[in-house]
Amino acid sequence: MNFAEAIRVSLQSLWANKLRSVLTLLGVVIGIASVIAVVTFVSGINGYIASKVFNMGADVFIISKVSPVITNVEEFLAGQKRKDITMEDYQSILEGCNRCAMLGAMAGSGSGEVKYGSQSLSDVLIRGFTPSMPEIRDMDLAVGRSFTDNDENQRAPVAIIGTDVQDNLFPGTDPLNKEIRVDGQVYTVIGIGKRQGKTLGQSLDNYVVVPITSYLKQYGSHSSITISGKAAGVGSQLDAAMDEARAILRARRHDAPGKPDSFAIETNENFLALWANISGTFFIAMIAIAAISLVVGGIVIMNIMLVSVTERTREIGIRKALGARRQDVLLQFLIESAIMALVGGVLGILFGIGIAEGITALIGMPSEIKLWAIAAGMLVAASVGIFFGVYPARRAAVLDPIVALRFEM
Repeated sequence: MNFAEAIRVSLQSLWANKLRSVLTLLGVVIGIASVIAVVTFVSGINGYIASKVFNMGADVFIISKVSPVITNVEEFLAGQKRKDITMEDYQSILEGCNRCAMLGAMAGSGSGEVKYGSQSLSDVLIRGFTPSMPEIRDMDLAVGRSFTDNDENQRAPVAIIGTDVQDNLFPGTDPLNKEIRVDGQVYTVIGIGKRQGKTLGQSLDNYVVVPITSYLKQYGSHSSITISGKAAGVGSQLDAAMDEARAILRARRHDAPGKPDSFAIETNENFLALWANISGTFFIAMIAIAAISLVVGGIVIMNIMLVSVTERTREIGIRKALGARRQDVLLQFLIESAIMALVGGVLGILFGIGIAEGITALIGMPSEIKLWAIAAGMLVAASVGIFFGVYPARRAAVLDPIVALRFEM
């Protein structure tokens, strides 16, 4: 029997016993689908996390009272005891950080209610920005203008809104120069941000941004702000800008030499490293689950192949009587076992891609199909089939032809 004939016989056997084939391949399908789904999902989300969730470039750093990257309760409690970062801190860094190409500040961490006429929208993110913050955070406008220094100095009651606010409060109407109420305070809409979509199921367009001085006037100046700095480049230039900003802030806050900072300073790399750890742990866990499924699937394939050897004992005897060598019989059953596992691998790849695409469609994140993952899935499936097919194939190969011809089911 040649290779093509072995494939044909294997596929015929699978088709003739459909239910048994489905149950046989279930472990392989689950294992391969798990790996493909995780790789497809994680690959797509990695770039999206950097651009949408953290929304910072490689040359940007942020200074905050509490680190956004908190891994335990002790860090959180320690951060809460620190002094607030104030506009005076921001002004000191703005005046003294010569290596900072741009500096901005943001206030606000909660949500509020926005009204226009009789329409209202709750749970809208309310933020206060300095004029430089939209550029630092790459917040592009669809129409209108951004804030100016005069808006900040005069505490102007102006606002930039997201497209969710526009869609809900101004259907079919141009929002520019219209007055809205943000938690009771009147603001004039001067700009509309470009639509950004969703991440982790949450809209990125449900916001109202006002000048930071207007925000602090309305909500009180006794809350900590976040400072964002942009260096002239990455690498050593970013490190130098961070060191200069850190030195200025440590001096202002009277941090003793050798003591840790009384504030948090982070870059995009810190956030991405945290995400890499999270996604890596998740990936390892899924690989472990997939490995268990593949081992179970391989054992089932081995048992089914042993049944197949028993059912075809007389066929093996006839083939040997006609001149088939041991290696011929061994190769035939190994090919059949590998083909059986490969069919499960193909189904697993299709299911895995479908699962990843379904999840990303639900939560608004892209997926990215990796060809190396598909190739690895097929290789693993074939390896499982060959590894667990060796024992049944060897049993078939060593059968005595006389005994095999006398065998009765």
